[in-house]
Amino acid sequence: MRIDAHQHFWVYAQREYAWIDDSMASRRRDFLPNDLKPELERHGFQGSVVVQARQTLEETRWFLELATDASFILGVVGWVDLRSPDVRSQLEAFAGNPKLVGIRHIAQSEPNDRFLLQPEFLRGISLLEEFDLAYDILIYPKHLPVAAEFVRRFPRQRFILNHLAKPLIKSGKLRPWERGMRELGTLPNVFCQLSGLVTEDDWQNWKPEHIAPYMDVAFESFGPSRLMIGSDWPVS
Repeated sequence: MRIDAHQHFWVYAQREYAWIDDSMASRRRDFLPNDLKPELERHGFQGSVVVQARQTLEETRWFLELATDASFILGVVGWVDLRSPDVRSQLEAFAGNPKLVGIRHIAQSEPNDRFLLQPEFLRGISLLEEFDLAYDILIYPKHLPVAAEFVRRFPRQRFILNHLAKPLIKSGKLRPWERGMRELGTLPNVFCQLSGLVTEDDWQNWKPEHIAPYMDVAFESFGPSRLMIGSDWPVS
């Protein structure tokens, strides 16, 4: 089975999706399962995993409802407030749904570059193994050393690195991103998504040869058994 391991849905509202700027104006509309299904079929994919775009419990509930109605949605990576004293009850509210496969927080946008190591956040992460949920790491290259320190604290927790940590493909720079990726690759509980890479290049003029060196690093660091394909539809 071929699975698109990273895609999104939304009902567009400017206040909720302010990150969709003028360069992405064509994404300022609704994107729903009926829009994605023919794209998957056209490219020979049998299912997908939908990933959170808003940090709300409401979106997580909505995604799980969509997954109930659309059988091709094989998994949901949702959001709960991992810093909340109430995080256990938030997880318990969703735990009965087998399509919840992971949790994500938009750590790349947090002002504190060491956000992943905050005690309240670490406490929340410590519960995910109990619920058999992965944690999706969404960061920039500057966060890679912190991410390695973070992962080492939870050797039995599954982690998924989104978008190869968003390398600076447009500039052509490999270092220090490459060093951070190779360090994460030594940690066997980290998996990595080849997803969203076009958005890190020039959208209008990207070429496969721009992206190939970064994919080479990913294959060398993680090996094919720890890599996933994700379209990042409809962002990409």
